[in-house]
Amino acid sequence: MIDATHVDGAGPVLFAYDGSEQAKVAIRAAAQQLVPGRDAIVLTVWEPLAAFSIGAPISAASEIEAGLETEARKTAGDGARLARAVGFGARPMVASGLPVWRTLIEAADEHDAGIVVMGSHGRTGISLVLIGSVAAAVARHAARPVLIVHPPGDRHAS
Repeated sequence: MIDATHVDGAGPVLFAYDGSEQAKVAIRAAAQQLVPGRDAIVLTVWEPLAAFSIGAPISAASEIEAGLETEARKTAGDGARLARAVGFGARPMVASGLPVWRTLIEAADEHDAGIVVMGSHGRTGISLVLIGSVAAAVARHAARPVLIVHPPGDRHAS
C-alpha cells in the first residue's frame, strides 16, 4: 500500500468520475493503493452547450444545460457514495468546462489535490487520435501525481 501522505502530499484525492465502469474500477483500485480514510473529491465534468452548435433557442439551451448539470450532480453523488463505501471521506463536486482535461487540472489545483485518480477508457489507434485521451492529457499537463487505472484485461496498459 502506498503511503500517499508521503508520495503525493496531504491534499485530497481527486477522482475524475463520469459514471463509467472504468471510473468505478479506478475508485476501487485507489482504495487498494492509497492509505485508507483519505479525504476525496469526486468530480464530474460536464461540457457546456456553448461548445456545440445546436441552433436551439436560448431558453431551450438553458433548460438543456440545467438537465446536464442535474445529471452531472447525480453522477458525482453516485461516485462519492462508491468512494465512501471503499473507505474515502468523499464529497461530490461538478464543474463545467472544455477541454475536460483542463477543467480537471484546474479543479485539482484549486483544491490542492494530493493526487488525481482516473480510469482510462482504453482507446487505441484511430479512436485515440480522433477522440483524444483525457487521461493522457491530465497526466501530461498536471503538476501533481496522476494515477490512471486501465480497464481490467487491457493489454495496452503495460
